[in-house]
Order: sequence, then C-alpha cells, then structure tokens
Amino acid sequence: MMRFHVLTIFPGMFDSPLSLSIIARAQKQGLVEVNLHNIRDFTHDRHNTVDDYPFGGGPGMVMKPDPLFEGVEHVRESESLDENVPTVLMTPQGRQFNQRIAEDLSDLSDMVIICGRYEGVDERVRQNLVTDEISIGDYVLGGGELAAMVVIDAVARLIPGVVGSAESPANDSHTTGLLQHPLYTRPSVFRGMEAPDVLLSGHHAEITKWQRWEALRRTLERRPDMLESTELSPDDRRFLDELRDERERDD
Repeated sequence: MMRFHVLTIFPGMFDSPLSLSIIARAQKQGLVEVNLHNIRDFTHDRHNTVDDYPFGGGPGMVMKPDPLFEGVEHVRESESLDENVPTVLMTPQGRQFNQRIAEDLSDLSDMVIICGRYEGVDERVRQNLVTDEISIGDYVLGGGELAAMVVIDAVARLIPGVVGSAESPANDSHTTGLLQHPLYTRPSVFRGMEAPDVLLSGHHAEITKWQRWEALRRTLERRPDMLESTELSPDDRRFLDELRDERERDD
C-alpha cells in the first residue's frame, strides 16, 4: 500500500476526485490510502489563522511556518513515518513533475504533501521542513490542491494492481519515452473513416512495428524534444530520418 498524507486548508476539494474512478477503487482495495489533514487544526488562535502579511511589505499573504511545522510533525509522529519519508511542497517554484518522477515516487510507501496557498510559504518551511518541491507546470494555480491531486493520480496508477491491466501504464505516453501511437476501436469504419488495415490483420509483428513507427511519427510532430533523451534503435533512427526527409521535400 502507498499512503499519501496531505496537508491543506481545503480538504473538501479532494472529496470528488478521491471518490471516483481508479483512485476510489484503489482505496477500496487497500492499495492506496489518502489521509487529509486540515492545516487550520494546527493553529492556536480563535480565527485559525494560517497566513500573515510578508515582512518587508509586498502584495498578498504568506503561509505561516508554525501551523505547517506542527502539522507535518503531527503526521510524522501519529503515522510513525520513517525519517526518510519525503515531505513535498506543491509550488510553482518546484522541479517540474514528469513521468520519471511519478515512477520514483511510486516506489515509496508514504509521502507527505503540503498544498501551498496565497503568495507562498514562509521560507523557513522550504529550508527546514520540506525535502522536495514539485510543480506541475509553468503556470500558477489558486493553490497546491489541484497540483497534489495530479501527483496522487499519476503516482497511484503506477502502483501494482491499481490499473486493471499491468501493461497499460507501461504503454502510456512518456513512460516509453515517446508519445503513444494512435488508438482505434469498433466500428472499424465510422462515417466513412476507416481504421488502419494493419490493426485488423491479426499480424502481431506488423502491428507492433506500425505502433512503434506511429509513436515515433507522433513524437517527432508534437514533442521532438523527447527524442533527444529517448533510447532509439538503428531502425528507429532510419525511420525518423525518412520522416525528416519527407518534411524537407514537402516544405
């Protein structure tokens, strides 16, 4: 089982995503556990204040360090977490999340996630509490809750048993280093549009070759940057060279 321990000021935001689809089934099967902790529970004033004005002035508010430190310490103590369990801050300033990071995180038994809000968190939280900072893209959200849901979903589906077919995650876009090949299903002809004959042929070797080449074609067209770090066979490289030559002739 993998356990996600999430600290947030809006635990209700997680209700719907966690109660539907793959994540809901994974929790019922005991493969995944998501524990939500309200950061306001670790405040000590009658207003349950979690933010304050930044020293030195400036717009917006900053999340205070004391509720976050107390919250993480409570989770670690109450759940008997090992000192090596990471504490991850969801923030636009973090390293950009990708499939490789998801794969690394899926090997863990526990992880603590802090959902940032407002202008950000007190720097002492970054320096002395969190062990990792993750962003899901070069844009800013209202808070870290949606980003945390993305991480939970991406990581959870890699845990054995969560996805029905063990082969599905292995063939996903990015997992292979390429974008996934085009997909077709019944009917074979829809409004005059036909599925490729090779997929209906039953010739598995030809189907595998078609899928590989179409994955290469799609990646070259849409995400050529991925090809720089993907392991390619001599046949892959020849096929890509042919595609590039075709492009030059068409230009």
